Amino acid sequence: MNTRPQNVKGKERFPFSLLCLTLGAFAIGMTEFVIMGLLPNVAQDLGVTIPQAGQLITSYAIGVAIGAPVLTILTHKVPQKKLLCLLMIIFIVGNALSVIAPNYGFLIAARIGTAFAHGTFLGVGSLMAARLVRPEKRAGAVSMVLSGLTVANIIGVPFGTFIGQQLGWRASFAAIVIMGLISLVGIIRFIPVMRQDQHTSIAQEIRSLVNPQVLLMLLTGAFACASLFAVFTYITPLLMDISGFAEASITWILVLFGIGVTIGNIVGGRLADWKLMPSLIVNFGVLAVILAVLTFALQSKALAIITVFIWGVAAFGMMPGLQVRIMNLASEAPLLATTSTHSVLNLGNASGAFFGGVVITYMGLHNLPWVSAVIALAGMAGAIGSLALERRLNSAGKPQVKLGSSA
Repeated sequence: MNTRPQNVKGKERFPFSLLCLTLGAFAIGMTEFVIMGLLPNVAQDLGVTIPQAGQLITSYAIGVAIGAPVLTILTHKVPQKKLLCLLMIIFIVGNALSVIAPNYGFLIAARIGTAFAHGTFLGVGSLMAARLVRPEKRAGAVSMVLSGLTVANIIGVPFGTFIGQQLGWRASFAAIVIMGLISLVGIIRFIPVMRQDQHTSIAQEIRSLVNPQVLLMLLTGAFACASLFAVFTYITPLLMDISGFAEASITWILVLFGIGVTIGNIVGGRLADWKLMPSLIVNFGVLAVILAVLTFALQSKALAIITVFIWGVAAFGMMPGLQVRIMNLASEAPLLATTSTHSVLNLGNASGAFFGGVVITYMGLHNLPWVSAVIALAGMAGAIGSLALERRLNSAGKPQVKLGSSA
């Protein structure tokens, strides 16, 4: 039975099965970020300091960075639908253990265990999404799955924080467990079993990962995330100390940023389906310009709000294209490369936050946006370099992986 949608006239709808993957991504995004709004509650309940509670965020990021390649290698022979179910079960169990965590150390361990499923689920989910639609719709399908992460920031995190503040922080993780269970049932019921044309070996997966083109795009993705988190990590002091916003206003500005992120993710998927590499290169350039403009826009409240929204659109507009580009480059054995994307992006998040702190210490808070613009330009250079290398290899007559709409 053909699981791909037929080419029909009119506007083509994405299959319902994609929503099950999107819900899983939503739950994953919520469990990663909801703890930010509950740090005082967790610290008080477990008898630790706020900085110690903050390590719950760091430990999760480390779990994602390590867990994605490790779990992918250990499970690479498992059929993809079964693997998705296994990963969601790990996610559910990890969050259930967080609900009953008796102490700080147990909660840290539960968070790390939960994070192991993060990157591999999103990587395998992206591969499955791309196979559920026609080839020219792949980036759009991937962007739909990844939109679960962005919507989690707009709706899930505020909702989870509210639940935690009213019913205790453990209730937030209980809500995530329920969403994980719904996603698991949806995956079992609606995701079709797809025959994999070939089973790749670990050696093939590693060769695909260390392909210079793949490594270059992974580095490009790291620059994208570093440019984002160098500023986003310190967005509250930027808006309060420079723009003069009251603390109560920051939440609504961040919601507006999250709406921009969601729009950017959807539009970026459509642009990547149209012209993959040109859209990536232009997106990086636009991002650099917006960040440079933000340096001056922060002086005005109205301009700051408008620029932060546009920044959200540009910051995530490239994410679907980056994922699809890496999938294309590693098409013979894409699993390890695709899941490793999320490890590298999390490392980009961490390095961006660290570098932003260094900039603030030695250059001042007001210099942060334009320095982040330089990081975005480094990402654009990586994308240009990847396209140039592809064209040089093609002109030399060397065999290349089919790269879709790269030109």
